[in-house]
Amino acid sequence: MKLLVDMNLSPKWIALLHDSGWEAVHWSSVGRADARDSEIMAYAAAKGYVVVTHDLDFGAILAVTHGKKPSVVQIRSEDVSSDIVGRQTVAALRHTQAELEAGALVTIEADRTRLRLLPLERREEQ
Repeated sequence: MKLLVDMNLSPKWIALLHDSGWEAVHWSSVGRADARDSEIMAYAAAKGYVVVTHDLDFGAILAVTHGKKPSVVQIRSEDVSSDIVGRQTVAALRHTQAELEAGALVTIEADRTRLRLLPLERREEQ
């Protein structure tokens, strides 16, 4: 699995992800710092990356477009340093790797990890 770390996460994430066995690049090494989220998503989809981000807009893009790729991992934590949530993130990536390779939105929160398969479908109100 190839991971593309978004600009809102530190480049320090790359070492952790490499040490955990994944190919990973930080957006700052492949794209413009002022790139729109849609540009990052298009790059990730074209190159076969899973986007790792703290930005909830990526999940919203998947919801609006009903996209099947790229998969997105959203880290929802006040402190997004790899030292604080890295171990939990690596465990979630390992646990959901097959789904991420097929197309998924994974949300990592302090007390749980949520998985939704792509494309995201509108949920019926109950």
